[in-house]
Amino acid sequence: MQPISCIKKVNMERDVFQAIADPTRRAILVLLAEDAMTPNALAEHFASTRQAVSKHIKILKESHLVAQQKAGREIYYHLDPLKMKEIDNWLEQFRKLWQDRFNQLDDVLSKLNRKDK
Repeated sequence: MQPISCIKKVNMERDVFQAIADPTRRAILVLLAEDAMTPNALAEHFASTRQAVSKHIKILKESHLVAQQKAGREIYYHLDPLKMKEIDNWLEQFRKLWQDRFNQLDDVLSKLNRKDK
């Protein structure tokens, strides 16, 4: 049996939907959609500590929603549009379902409107 210190650290991937379930993480994604930012710059937008924001960034990174890029001594985080496209693709099935339902409702309302005239 190997000592604990010799065991390789497993790269944990997080579920993207758990990551976006938190309102702070969604707000971070909105900020990063506009421009890449450092953790300090992101933290300025929230009432929580920089450590708390860093934990949110870590979760977003583990779910592959954000990527990091080093520039000198700073680390900038930016949105990964490909991962966001995966979310959009999943949501598309619901958009179609609701659009079909709205179309049915429009038909019913049109029929009712014609009966009233």
